Amino acid sequence: MYRIPIYQVKLVRDGSQAAERKHVSTPSVAAGILHAYLDGADREHFVVLLLNTQHRAIGLHTVTVGTLDASLVHPREVFKPAILASSASVILAHNHPSGEPSPSAEDRAITRQLRNAGELLGINVADHIILGEAERYYSFLEHGDLA
Repeated sequence: MYRIPIYQVKLVRDGSQAAERKHVSTPSVAAGILHAYLDGADREHFVVLLLNTQHRAIGLHTVTVGTLDASLVHPREVFKPAILASSASVILAHNHPSGEPSPSAEDRAITRQLRNAGELLGINVADHIILGEAERYYSFLEHGDLA
């Protein structure tokens, strides 16, 4: 007889991140939270900032840690914590260890792919922020690149 495993899915708190504000009202507020979270990262990290319906931060999750200039990202891994935390929307983010926050063609492609996946799941992608050095950032929302 074959035995089918029974699983339990849990969202486990792994710590906390200090932030000046809980309400993420602008890309600069989000960038401040994300810069603090990724401070000192020497490789590319792709993270997701989880938001409730009031745009209040309810969690941060590191999706993947890559190399100096790349990180593999799959929609399943990006949206898994958002689903478990019952997020209404997310802000995608990753750092460029080179310090230059301008998006690459790959950054633009993954943003489109994740935005489309979010639409299917009913989870809004509010922004994708690329973090550079000295508090510099690129916001897809501010530049009109989320459409």
